[in-house]
Amino acid sequence: MEKIRLEILGLSPSSSQTGSFALVLGEEQGPRRLPIIIGTFEAQAIAIEIEKIEPNRPMTHDLFKTFAKSFGYSVTEITITDIREGVFFAKIQCSDGLRDVAIDARPSDAIAIGLRFNVPIYTTEHVLSEAGISVNETSQHDDDDEAIESPNPKKSFGEMLRDNPVEVLNKMLEEAIESEDYERAAKIRDEIERRN
Repeated sequence: MEKIRLEILGLSPSSSQTGSFALVLGEEQGPRRLPIIIGTFEAQAIAIEIEKIEPNRPMTHDLFKTFAKSFGYSVTEITITDIREGVFFAKIQCSDGLRDVAIDARPSDAIAIGLRFNVPIYTTEHVLSEAGISVNETSQHDDDDEAIESPNPKKSFGEMLRDNPVEVLNKMLEEAIESEDYERAAKIRDEIERRN
């Protein structure tokens, strides 16, 4: 299985799910983005480590690091291994120098732990092709393209997506990517995939 290295591009509050955050990972040598919706606690754990903030007391992910090191284990890499029905799966690869152990985890927890061990984050082509969003920096727009009509404000975003043809959804997806609204882009992508 060929692994694709990712980097953390951003972490922002979710506009659609109160108490959730959008974690955006980017393909290191490519244009694809992988948005993942995560909880507040995990977002805080990731942000604290990115910003190198020292909490007053150890957080759960700090405790994991201390526990692992106390028994001679270190984390060697994090891999987002799969996506099934919109749910991501990950593995934390650990080693004590003699044995390698892969631990199942949520991607948000795995990434929070991986940051504390300063290890690379990977995914697979399968995950990126299923859930990734491609950022096409050279996309061109024709001036005579039909304008997308504004949705009825009484409809939810999901209802509005269901009412539009795939051609319009593709254009909306392109615009969401260009404006780096990855959470919106992920919802549009999911609607397009649901129809295929």
